[in-house]
Amino acid sequence: MDARQACLSCLRQGTDALFEAALWIAAEHDPTLQPAQQLTTLDHLRQRIASSLPALPASEQAQPLLRLLNALDFHEDASGPDSILAHRVLQRRRGQPLMLGLLALELARRLDIPLRGINFPGRFLLRVPGADHLLDPAGGRRLYLKDCRELLERRYHGQLKLNSSHLQPCPPAELLQRISRSLRHQHQKAGQLLAALKDADRVLQLGVPTVADHLARADLYQRLECPPGERFDLQHALLLCEDPGERLRLTERLREARSPAVVH
Repeated sequence: MDARQACLSCLRQGTDALFEAALWIAAEHDPTLQPAQQLTTLDHLRQRIASSLPALPASEQAQPLLRLLNALDFHEDASGPDSILAHRVLQRRRGQPLMLGLLALELARRLDIPLRGINFPGRFLLRVPGADHLLDPAGGRRLYLKDCRELLERRYHGQLKLNSSHLQPCPPAELLQRISRSLRHQHQKAGQLLAALKDADRVLQLGVPTVADHLARADLYQRLECPPGERFDLQHALLLCEDPGERLRLTERLREARSPAVVH
């Protein structure tokens, strides 16, 4: 079984194997990675956390868990592919909020602490079921509705208003897609186009793709000078697109992609 199939197999197990699935995503980019060894490292971290948690009801231990991770030098770092590769986050103790959140979710699961991932736009957040606040994975700060609105304002400058869909739990497939999209962005930003293409393929395989997902892969195919791949994704983006102006732009781009290059 290759790394991609192992990731999909973990996904079929639901939340119980999400961190392992993320390790298999990392294994696509690092053939030397042994997920079983990383899971052993994670269990050692669980033991260390368990011995330091306060004697509180399980429903009150999520924030102390996040603060303990912070005290153990797990901090936010959103730059480069290492910030989203699960094994590198474990090794470096630095990562995007998404990966710090995934780590906290896995530790919470192993410690029987109720905790859910929240698919908040622009920044992955956490919530204890039934709580009136969310938690920031990078340190455990409590976020109330006012704080969530301010987060959206800072990131989207008033173009996106808070609604109930932003506060919903993140299903396993969507979480892995979110990891893959972020990894695709980081690899493309680093000029690692073939690595980014792996991530773009995975996004489409993990769940229902969006117009943006197909366009992201079309852009990669264009930069890799692969016209058939670019046309395939432009066609699928056009089928999914509902915006008239965007459909016109996609139709024109598809026409250009179909035109043979002129040789001088």
